[in-house]
Amino acid sequence: MTLTARLLQGLDRLRPAAVVSAHCDGPCGVYDPASARIAAESVLAMAQKMLALDLDADGSLNTYSRFVLIKEEQAELVKRELNVLWADYFKPVHLEAHPNLHELFWNAEKQASTCKQTVSVEACQELLSQIEAIHNVFWSTKGREVAWVLANP
Repeated sequence: MTLTARLLQGLDRLRPAAVVSAHCDGPCGVYDPASARIAAESVLAMAQKMLALDLDADGSLNTYSRFVLIKEEQAELVKRELNVLWADYFKPVHLEAHPNLHELFWNAEKQASTCKQTVSVEACQELLSQIEAIHNVFWSTKGREVAWVLANP
């Protein structure tokens, strides 16, 4: 054991830390599926730009590569944001009220992977549709109706 570890252990014996508890990782009110929606809209925008790009033009290969990178990163962000929401916000009581909750998240995360694997506007629109379903369930658990709004309809 290092000297630092022994010192910290001694301090903990002299003045133990208070026991705390929380029902989620972050304070209530920080969770929102909007971050997944924004990332999914970026995935859609990149797919649209990739399909519209003239690959024979000078510099287009570099531009295409950059679009691919952004699409990949944003699709991965969708998965991360959904996973945090699924794992940290939703509780058994929500699953009782929405028995398809696990399937909604599983399908959306699989769809984000499909968006990484393909350049398909339809796949991206399906991802947004699945995130919209999650959005509706999320806000219903809070007893609120929050409109689904896309930044680039």
